[in-house]
Amino acid sequence: PDMILSVGGDGTFLETVLKVKDSGIPVAGVNTGRMGFLANIPNEELDKSVDQLCSGDYQIIERSMLEITSPPGLFDGESSTVLNEITIQKLLLSMIIIHVYVDDVFLNTYWADGLIVSTATGSTAYNLSAGGPILSPGDESIIISPMSPHNLTIRPIVLSGNSRLKMVMEGRTDECLLTCDSRFRKIPINEAISIVKSRSRLGTVMLKGRDFYSTLRNRLMWGADTRN
Repeated sequence: PDMILSVGGDGTFLETVLKVKDSGIPVAGVNTGRMGFLANIPNEELDKSVDQLCSGDYQIIERSMLEITSPPGLFDGESSTVLNEITIQKLLLSMIIIHVYVDDVFLNTYWADGLIVSTATGSTAYNLSAGGPILSPGDESIIISPMSPHNLTIRPIVLSGNSRLKMVMEGRTDECLLTCDSRFRKIPINEAISIVKSRSRLGTVMLKGRDFYSTLRNRLMWGADTRN
C-alpha cells in the first residue's frame, strides 16, 4: 500500500507504528481522540482530507525513533522501538537513582522519580509535561528529562541523535518500571539499560496546508495571547 491510515488518537497511532515500523510505509493519522499531534487529520474534515490523500497533496515527514539494545527481549518478542519516549520510573514512593552515561562518558547521577528519554516526536508528549524542550519533528536529537528531580540545578538536556546511552539504576526497591511508548514492564533495579537511535525511521503524512507549528499553536494554545 501507499500508506496506512490510523483512525483514533495518538495512542492508536503509536500502536500502528509497531506494525509498520520496518515496512517503509508512511502513516496518516485521523484524529477521533483528544490531542491529535500525530493523528493530525481532524475527523470532521475527513472527506476533504481523503481527496487530498488520493491526489497526492501531502508531504512525508521522516521521524527518528529510539530502541533499547540491552537487555534484549524485554517485551516477549515485541519490539522495544519507540516513536515517542522510553521512561524509567520508580515503582513505589521512594525515588530512584539513575547513573547516565553518554558514549561511555559519565553524564550525571539523577535522584528523581524517573527519567524520560525522548525523540523529537515525543518532545510534545511526556517530555513537555516534565518541562522538556519542544523539537521540530525532523530533528534527530535525543532529549533526557528528569521526572521530579531532587535537585534544583538538574535540567533537561538535548543530545546528538548518534549518542549511545547507558543507564544504571539503584534504589530501595528490587524493581523499577520501564516503559516504551504504550508498552511497560517491571525490571530489576540493578538492570543496565542501553538506548540508541533506531535504524528504523517512520514516515508520517502531513497534508499540504497544515504544518507542525500550526498544530502546536492550536493543540497547546502555544503562545496564546490576547494581543496576537
